[in-house]
Amino acid sequence: MKYYLYVFAILCSTIIYAQDCNSILLGEIVDFHDNSPLSGATINITGKGFSTVSQQNGKFSFKELCDGVVELEISHPECTTKFVTLTINGDTYSEIRLEHHLEELKEVKVVGDVPKNTNSAQENILSVKDIERSSGNSLGDALKKIAGVSTLNTGGNIVKPVIQGLNGSRILILNNNVRMQDMEWGEEHAPNVDVNANQNISVIKGAAAIEYGGDAIAGVIVLEPLPIIRTDSLFGKSQLNLASNGRGGNITSSLTKSYKSGLYIKGQGSFKRLGDLEAPDYILSNTGIKESGVSLNIGKRDFAQGWEGYYSYFNSEIGILRASHIGNIDDLIIAINSDVPSVVNDFTYDISQPYQEVSHHLGKLNYYRRFEGFGKWTLQYDFQKNRRFEYDIRVGDDADKASLDLDLTTHSVLTNIKFDAKQGLDLKVGALGRFQTNFANPDTGVRRLIPDYDKFDFGLYSIGSYELDTDWTLDAGLRYDFSRIDSKKFYRTSRWEERGYDVDFADIVLEDLGTQLLTNPVFDYHNFSGTLGFHYEINGKDHLRFNYALSQRAPNPSELFSDGLHHSAARIELGDLRMNSETSSKFSASLERNSNKFGYSVAPFVNSIKDFILLEPTGVEFTIRGAFPVWSYRQTNAVLFGIDASLYNNWTSNIRTDHKFAWVKGTDSETDTPLINIPAANFTNSITFTNTNWSNFLISLESQYVFEQSRYPENIEVFSPQQQENVLLEINTPPEAYHLLAINTEASFTIKNKNDLTVGLSATNLLNTNYRDYLNRQRYFVDDMGRNISMRLIFNY
Repeated sequence: MKYYLYVFAILCSTIIYAQDCNSILLGEIVDFHDNSPLSGATINITGKGFSTVSQQNGKFSFKELCDGVVELEISHPECTTKFVTLTINGDTYSEIRLEHHLEELKEVKVVGDVPKNTNSAQENILSVKDIERSSGNSLGDALKKIAGVSTLNTGGNIVKPVIQGLNGSRILILNNNVRMQDMEWGEEHAPNVDVNANQNISVIKGAAAIEYGGDAIAGVIVLEPLPIIRTDSLFGKSQLNLASNGRGGNITSSLTKSYKSGLYIKGQGSFKRLGDLEAPDYILSNTGIKESGVSLNIGKRDFAQGWEGYYSYFNSEIGILRASHIGNIDDLIIAINSDVPSVVNDFTYDISQPYQEVSHHLGKLNYYRRFEGFGKWTLQYDFQKNRRFEYDIRVGDDADKASLDLDLTTHSVLTNIKFDAKQGLDLKVGALGRFQTNFANPDTGVRRLIPDYDKFDFGLYSIGSYELDTDWTLDAGLRYDFSRIDSKKFYRTSRWEERGYDVDFADIVLEDLGTQLLTNPVFDYHNFSGTLGFHYEINGKDHLRFNYALSQRAPNPSELFSDGLHHSAARIELGDLRMNSETSSKFSASLERNSNKFGYSVAPFVNSIKDFILLEPTGVEFTIRGAFPVWSYRQTNAVLFGIDASLYNNWTSNIRTDHKFAWVKGTDSETDTPLINIPAANFTNSITFTNTNWSNFLISLESQYVFEQSRYPENIEVFSPQQQENVLLEINTPPEAYHLLAINTEASFTIKNKNDLTVGLSATNLLNTNYRDYLNRQRYFVDDMGRNISMRLIFNY
């Protein structure tokens, strides 16, 4: 028996020895996008101990291989490691594609050097730390940290961003790649977004990013959640903010589960509650806020393809300062001439008339697929539903009924293809289709300010970026947008004739009801936009950018159709059916330096706008409720120019100073008079001390000086029923300059993981200064907010 076993072993060893192990594997490592060879890739045959590196031409080889199945492990410093199974049968050749452009690499950098959306335009990015410190504030308040960005306020809780002097429909807000549709045309309509749902926020100044919309004459605000890396992980963050002014705070929490397969799910929620805010000397009665938001994100991200589903809900209930609710023009005259508001009540968390209640639903489905040697195709559908109620002070059976009830529903489909197969050239083409309908509830018992309408949008665009060499990059883009707005609107016959519509628009009258007319205004707008710019990298630290952008914006429904008393604004607003599209020609440049020691940015701009639409006070109108100021929309030609500048210096490893300055001048070029609501020049300086050895201790002192706006339109004369004579209503006169101090400090501690708990304390308006801001619509009635001390707790898990 032992003899037979011995013979069997010899035969087996002979067979093994005789196996053909002279096969050769020839391979080539190439870029998935453009088929260019990748050198320096390491190729291992797992379990065999064989290893080699790809040559300059991307090729590699293994000799003296046995036939059979082998597994290759391919790694590259700028690529995801890839495992490939091959069958060796004689001499074998294999081409292996790696993702060399590696989007995941950019995602890892998101907390540091975030890739910009444009090369040639002025773009500023908020750090994650800045967003965390603004968690209890609005989006507009968070963006004020950027030079050239200010806010148009209605009190302390309704805050609209202003970019280089422009606001409203001229600013596009992109929330998780969805363009927000939330009645942004109203001055007291704040963006319906939860700043806590997005950890990556950037501002593109001007219409250079025409991929998002050609009508973004002022700029684009891009809000995105942090990308989720493909790995098996479970993590989250909770933050609690407490505020002394308003005697409340907010809480937000998020939890993310991700898998190595690319599948992920993320949930986030937040809640905010504040009572009446306080000026240094009195309560700002009825200025509380109640706000909540939730979002759910689920998807799968693979290299070749991926999908995502996203839903968010945001609701806010905001009190309108009781003292700002005037009953007639004499109330406004008294309020402007008085240092003390007409209504000051005890502090309360209750929100009563007048107030707003707004809810916003957003849903998105997104799919992408990559094609070898070609590019990436993306398809997206999104849905939004925005509901707005505005409650006036009313009596009787209608006391609890809204004076304004608008329901805005939007459906959008967009698709694009990004061609990146050629190294140094990125080209993207895309198309957009959108349908929007607005329903103005007629059962409010009040004449509808905005009518029912249907709106159709269609857009085509192409953008490209080309690297001329290692230092020069060229950007260019073209876009066409078509918009049709189809409305059904009632006009009082007297108003129709007063504005001359009986001559210009007699053909749109559907029905004559005697005292009023039912009309059907239908307007088509064909808008073209283009951009051209360059980025020159002087060296690794210094950059020069230049951009020219031509953009057109169709008038919004408010500018066309407003006709009546706007209760939350306590004024009569009048649109104009004759409005044309605005046409903006903007030149901007910037010289930037970024280094560990110091850095700066100097960014001048000039923006010439033909058919510029503005809203300004024009007189007084008497109603059954009294006399109210009339604000009318009109068109003119305008020029805005200015400069944004910033400078930082790291004096030592512990001490840093930051300086920011912004100035803009706006002029009606037809009458050579100043434009209304142009922000005053402002100068902000801060000094920060940090020590990583003291639990990442940080303390910062900030000084902000806002100059008095010396350029403003003339005031108007109005008839005072009480005085029975014309009086000068100083409705345009700006308040005086003011200076504010703020302090912020924080430190990190270890509970379970390293530095997983951050504790911060800050104070704004540290000296409790009395001041009024030119861009706060409640400056006629009250001082701005006084000192606010807030504490934040951030726990990462």
